[in-house]
Amino acid sequence: DERRRGGPTVHRAFSQRAQRELGYGKKEADHYGISIGILVGDQLQGWATSLLSELHTTSGIDPTVVLFLINAMDMDVQSTLIEGEVLDVQYSRLPVESINEDLILDMLWKKTGALYEFAGKAGAMIGLNNCSSDHPYVQALAQFASKCGIAFQLQDDILGIVGDEKKLGKPVGSDIREGKRTTILYFSLKQASESQRESLLKTVGNESAREEEIARAIDLLRELGGIEYTRDLARAYVREAVDFLSALPPSSYKELLFQFAEYMIQREF
Repeated sequence: DERRRGGPTVHRAFSQRAQRELGYGKKEADHYGISIGILVGDQLQGWATSLLSELHTTSGIDPTVVLFLINAMDMDVQSTLIEGEVLDVQYSRLPVESINEDLILDMLWKKTGALYEFAGKAGAMIGLNNCSSDHPYVQALAQFASKCGIAFQLQDDILGIVGDEKKLGKPVGSDIREGKRTTILYFSLKQASESQRESLLKTVGNESAREEEIARAIDLLRELGGIEYTRDLARAYVREAVDFLSALPPSSYKELLFQFAEYMIQREF
């Protein structure tokens, strides 16, 4: 998208700067913007590794824990996230008949759940100063965060279709134009009549779809129950997530985790 959080995305901002400050033509400027966006991601990855490295020198965390987390992040988590993003792009070009709910949920976990799971696991290991994956607190927080990650992504899919664009800070309806394969679309197509299905498939993935066509597609996704189904699915993942917190002792931090889980499905941006 060209906007996120109410402002231009990195690739868009630097494309505009290239045209304004460097005299680039649009095609050249767009390439420049995308290149800067990729390089910014590279820089952020370097910062993440550096932050983990500093755990030993600033907080006295066992170097074994630090090395374990860096390796897990750079080898396991990063490759899983990339796979999820690639699948998201590939699925949008595959026939809808070849995609099912299990594939969609697996892709969502790889895009987001894997990162959340690592965050939960890393937090527990740092807190315990131990990199044992078998510790009940590590397992509980990893699974809690993993389920929250999928719920977050399901809510993101809902907001991408029926969210308030001013609150969301990014275009609503772009997922339809891009042909994103979501549980919303999958469930709706299963319920659709032949004419409703034809109408949806004519708009989903059509980058030049008019605003009224997008609005009609959104109405159909609502009428056919896809949005409510996905909302219920997100709630179910949050219920699964909080069950894992029973392994943790009572504390104010545990209460914050309950609030965090609820936020996954209550957020409006």
